Amino acid sequence: MRAVGYQTPLPIENPASLQDIDLPKPVPAGRDLLVEIKAVSVNPVDTKVRRSATPEGGQWRVLGWDAAGFVVATGPDVTDFSIGDEVFYAGALDRPGTNAEFHLVDERIVGRKPCSLNWAEAAALPLTAITAWEMLFDRLDIRRSVPGVKPSLLIIGGGGGVSSMAIQLARVLTDITVIATASRPETQEWVTSLGAHFVVDHSKPLAAQVAALPTGRPGFVFSTTQTDQHVADSVGLIAPQGHFGLIDDPATLDAVPFKKKSLSLHWELMFTRSLFGTADIGKQGKLLNDVARLVDEGRLRTTLGKNLGKITAANVHEAHALIESGHAKGKIVLEGFPA
Repeated sequence: MRAVGYQTPLPIENPASLQDIDLPKPVPAGRDLLVEIKAVSVNPVDTKVRRSATPEGGQWRVLGWDAAGFVVATGPDVTDFSIGDEVFYAGALDRPGTNAEFHLVDERIVGRKPCSLNWAEAAALPLTAITAWEMLFDRLDIRRSVPGVKPSLLIIGGGGGVSSMAIQLARVLTDITVIATASRPETQEWVTSLGAHFVVDHSKPLAAQVAALPTGRPGFVFSTTQTDQHVADSVGLIAPQGHFGLIDDPATLDAVPFKKKSLSLHWELMFTRSLFGTADIGKQGKLLNDVARLVDEGRLRTTLGKNLGKITAANVHEAHALIESGHAKGKIVLEGFPA
């Protein structure tokens, strides 16, 4: 089968950083689904792994986690899916990725593709939807109250893929006021179109901008990017007894300043459940089914920002370069393999 992979971690400027390769077609076992891939999307985690993870013994590492496709075979223990089912999912960090014609995935982390979306539109959603949902409702628990504070949520890095889903989910599933950060006119327009009540500029100090809003101090802050640059400002602007969550990878994070306000700190990694086979791993499949239902009801929309064409090394390379530039808006998708 055709795939895109690498053998040596290299900067994206090196043509060998991603290559077109041919691999054996995998065989499902246990609760695996074998999915024929129709579209994938590219996430920051793809670029992080490509730069840092060396495959064993000269093997090829295939990246990619988001996918939409249809089931072509099932393992003997599969109970919830059948051949021909259209699905979407975000895969697992410790298994081969979705940048391949066929892919194995545990049925428990798979959802049924939204009927109202095409393959590319559906592939844009899973990883960011799961990450946003788990942070908002499993980690931060934004439905709870913070004493003496109007319900409000600040999302730092509003134009990214996770933020694009977090804004929508917070608006659709709660009554919380959403404040998003964006520094360029196009991203400011984007986050507003997704439902943000207020927009502030993260290229400038945030505390004074948030203080000028009629919301009061937010009880919740969700930092999706550049946390090391914004954490001090966040501690200053968040309400006492508030809740701070992050998903990126700051080199260091000093939690001592959180003590004075009794702030809680929450990390989110959507791969945790699949990496550790947690008892609630099936929540991800159910979550994706809820997302599909909300999409088909017209309450959520895809966050597809750009479709770069076929799943080839050249196009995946372009997607990685765009993500590393920091100027991506929404999700970058690739669809189908060359004839």
